Amino acid sequence: MSNIAEGFERGSNKEFIQFLYQAKSSAGEVRSQLYVALDLSYITQPEFDDANRRCYSISRGIGALIEYLKNSDLKGPKFRETGPVWTIEP
Repeated sequence: MSNIAEGFERGSNKEFIQFLYQAKSSAGEVRSQLYVALDLSYITQPEFDDANRRCYSISRGIGALIEYLKNSDLKGPKFRETGPVWTIEP
């Protein structure tokens, strides 16, 4: 989640995509740690199955967002003529 937020705040789709790949990789790391937790009996098989399914689903969603952004003509708010969309008023 933090990688996604940080990438979004960079203001360009290219940088956002880079951080989305990091987030997708982190989901893979979590899946790997789930196997360790299962092998060490820290979690049950049903708990593993549920968490693994959720991680895989999140990874697929991130992958879909990456593909969407790669095929988009938008470059991100950093490149807009009027400036970033998410400026905060005092």
